[in-house]
Amino acid sequence: MNRGKVSMKYKAPTIADLQDTAATFGWKLDKERAQKLLDFTAGINAAMTYIEQQPDELPPIKYPKRSHRAPRPDENPLGGWAEMTEIEGAASGPLQGRTVAVKDNIFIANVPLRNGTDVLEGFLPEFDATVITRLLDAGATIKGKAVCEFLCVSGGSATARSGIVHNPVRREYSAGGSSSGSAALVAGGLADMSLGCDQAGSIRIPSSFCGTVGLKPTHGLVPYTGILGMESTLDYVGPITNTVADNALMLEVIAGPDGYDGRQESVRVEPYTKALGRDLGGMRIGVLKEGFGQPTTQTDVDECVRAAAASFAKLGAKVEEISIPMHPQGIPIWVGVLSDGLNETFRAQGASWHTEGVFSPAFHAAMDGWEKRLPEFPANAQLYLLLGKYLERYHGRYYAKAKNLVKRLRRAYDDALSRCDLLLMPTTVIKAIRNPTAQADLLTEEMIAAAFDTISNTCQFDISGHPAMSVPCGLRDGLPIGMMLVGRYFDEATIYRAAHAFEQSGDWQNR
Repeated sequence: MNRGKVSMKYKAPTIADLQDTAATFGWKLDKERAQKLLDFTAGINAAMTYIEQQPDELPPIKYPKRSHRAPRPDENPLGGWAEMTEIEGAASGPLQGRTVAVKDNIFIANVPLRNGTDVLEGFLPEFDATVITRLLDAGATIKGKAVCEFLCVSGGSATARSGIVHNPVRREYSAGGSSSGSAALVAGGLADMSLGCDQAGSIRIPSSFCGTVGLKPTHGLVPYTGILGMESTLDYVGPITNTVADNALMLEVIAGPDGYDGRQESVRVEPYTKALGRDLGGMRIGVLKEGFGQPTTQTDVDECVRAAAASFAKLGAKVEEISIPMHPQGIPIWVGVLSDGLNETFRAQGASWHTEGVFSPAFHAAMDGWEKRLPEFPANAQLYLLLGKYLERYHGRYYAKAKNLVKRLRRAYDDALSRCDLLLMPTTVIKAIRNPTAQADLLTEEMIAAAFDTISNTCQFDISGHPAMSVPCGLRDGLPIGMMLVGRYFDEATIYRAAHAFEQSGDWQNR
């Protein structure tokens, strides 16, 4: 969908243009000086014209046969489908016969992408995300696009313009977000597996609420090419499944460099399914003290996760409490990175700065004029975007300081992980919260609570880059509780080894 100013051809600046631009810097540029500067713009003008005339280098569409349609009410009981597709991959492969739901911020060529909003109405991506091609190469069938929350900035499941996403365990409760549809469809048996994306916990939070296995990989392990991002150091895509084995298999399919994504440096890939079925002898698990007993913690969540931690000792691991005092401070550091970073991304109409990748001209055009729609956005999205705009007056100071503090936070986790193999804590310190009966009933306070109360143990690992997985570990009051396992960089295999042993030791719903 090409609309608005970004579809206009480049126009060389005039003297008046330079004077108007100078005025934005508080500089009153006189006509004579403007003319002298203008005399030097010929080369720049020629460069812009050249760039404009060149065809874009976009990945080829390997599986062009596809169709899409709106979901029927009878096939969308949870409100988790945004669009239905029927895209078949290779005739054989490790995912042959498996159906996959794809979060609706991930490119599927010629299939509508909405990102939980109505801002992108009519946008059709020009190419497939790398993860889509890899799933199809493995024989999977892409069944549809899964609803995500409005701009992916909520930990709840009630902000998408398509409507509320319901928790399959208890319909009137939240499925978590922002990968709300991705987890709900898998837990509800409507898709075998799914892709979610995570900038604050958006794979792990819905997995915790719905009772699925959700992995946020090491930063850069899975290519983010062809996926809408917020800030390049915070962007992750990963698998959501019903079992640990399926999760490991899916990661094997989608992990590894793709030659496009600049986030991928020194990536190490392993055969993750080979970690399954191994005993836990010699493994050291640190139960993170600061992950429990937080101001919003529900007591039964802590009790359930501590009981799960104790079960690892029976499986042969050494389990002991460990303290990382800086863990709570990771939240304000994450805020500092996201607020400025998200604002820069939106200022550039969704383009990612400072990283190599593939850019979608059609998406850039579809984003034109989003600012005029801001009054219609949910309160949590308005808050993030207004705060980012407000922070411009500080010229990146808090972003820069936050990025420096990320190094300190990363060292704190690395130091702990030099003394143990995994960190363990609740994924979310609360169970699923009740959804409003309709979006019109959603109070601002509920939106903000859903956006922030769910991330107190998850957002830190988006800025630190460590892999983190939510594993269902019990039911309390009939609602799932997630246990989070955090590992060293590119050591997803150890997470899978521990998670699989725990999963096989008993039915999590009866713990």
